[in-house]
Amino acid sequence: MLNVVLVAPEIPQNTGNIARTCAATGSVLHLIRPLGFDISERAVRRAGLDYWHLVDVRVYDDLGDFYAKNNVAQQRLFSTKAPRSYCDVSYDDGCYLFFGRETKGLPEPFLEAHYDDCVRIPIREEARSLNLSNSVAIGVFEALRQLNFPHLRDYGKMKV
Repeated sequence: MLNVVLVAPEIPQNTGNIARTCAATGSVLHLIRPLGFDISERAVRRAGLDYWHLVDVRVYDDLGDFYAKNNVAQQRLFSTKAPRSYCDVSYDDGCYLFFGRETKGLPEPFLEAHYDDCVRIPIREEARSLNLSNSVAIGVFEALRQLNFPHLRDYGKMKV
């Protein structure tokens, strides 16, 4: 099982896409306030998120609250400022993958405090960043690839 941690996400559509990735992979979705949107049952139903019931969503007041409630053995902090590629590190079962808000990324002091856990997705120098939901999907599926896609269906239903 993987853990996706969104720190102060701002755009509901991105979080909806990330929730779908978590639903499809069995990953836990951790949301750290402040949130730029409402995730009440009514709001989720109105948004038509028919897979929301498949997602284990946990909400925290801040990073301190998150760490107080979780035993984090391994973490990877995704940032465009990180020193090495997300492909150059290993991912253990239960790893926590951290992603920052769409406009600012993860807080600089948090990155500095966990420098050895920071990874980046290589992109062109001229590009600012990837979309948050795309970044999460890239990180989740690299971790799952390394873990040999545990508990996921590895076949299709195509008839030849």
